Amino acid sequence: MAPAEKVEGGRPGEFALIEEVFAPLASGAKGAFALKDDAALYRVEEGCETVLTVDAIVAGIHFLPDDPAESVARKLLRVNLSDLAAKGAVPKGYLLVTAWADDTTFDWIKRFAAGLADDQKRYGVSLWGGDTVKTPGPLTLSLTAIGEVPIGGMIPRGGARPGDDLYVTGTLGDAALGLEVLKGRFSGLGRDEASQLVQRYREPEPRCSLGPRLRGLVHAALDVSDGLLADLGHICEVSGTGARIEKDKLPLSAAAQMALRQDEELFPLIAGGGDDYEILFAAPPEKGNEIEAAAGEASVRVTKIGRVTGPDEGVMLVDSAGRAIPLKQLGYSHF
Repeated sequence: MAPAEKVEGGRPGEFALIEEVFAPLASGAKGAFALKDDAALYRVEEGCETVLTVDAIVAGIHFLPDDPAESVARKLLRVNLSDLAAKGAVPKGYLLVTAWADDTTFDWIKRFAAGLADDQKRYGVSLWGGDTVKTPGPLTLSLTAIGEVPIGGMIPRGGARPGDDLYVTGTLGDAALGLEVLKGRFSGLGRDEASQLVQRYREPEPRCSLGPRLRGLVHAALDVSDGLLADLGHICEVSGTGARIEKDKLPLSAAAQMALRQDEELFPLIAGGGDDYEILFAAPPEKGNEIEAAAGEASVRVTKIGRVTGPDEGVMLVDSAGRAIPLKQLGYSHF
């Protein structure tokens, strides 16, 4: 099929679309064969292991219909790079599956690819292959990211130990609040603050510079996607521990603090709203100075927010007096 052939309301056909829009994203990867083969070829570096992760995003669930195509592309890539970062892996490449809805225009697809191209340069990755299909809707996008760690170096989810300190990178709750902004809430927020929250929802910041530096320093880690308390619960369940988080230590952006001053009932979005894509990790107290040094080298903020406890305590959020703060929902659930 020639690249100029157009079908589906001006959209190129399948092979023309791949050649015209997506093959350029594979130009930096020799093993991708310009997307003209049925598979990619990848040779892992000597002394390393491969780390694989996959996430899908669906229109109307993980992004809004009027979100910019470039932002949708960046979110799709970055939520996967965030998983690699939490495992201590260095990103190398990715596979992409696109199920285009009937109303997805060629212009939207080109802008989507442009967003991927920008982030490929930023994070040093290339497209290695994938598949493209049509669907009645909604638009569905899936990405598999591939990274590397030294043999035995992947940071597990299930290694937390009682007595470990709990840390989180960046700030919490911005993305969940940003979604509320897009839904028309917070009319009293300043334009800059509202824009910052929306940006955090649309384009998370994977902590790729810090993740590999945490290898050998931490016992367990994951990225916060479903909400701080829900994801901490995942660590504790697999580790066989409990945890205690101090509300007053949760790191908040200036924009989030302003939103909470307007409506204190929004706090559950900080603790359980999800879409933060920050690294939550457990580390022995004696590694504190090294962790702070690693964070400084990576230019990533880290905050100590609590500690790992025995399994009988469960996951607790407490106030300044140590009293448990009940929450109706700990995080986002897909089902």
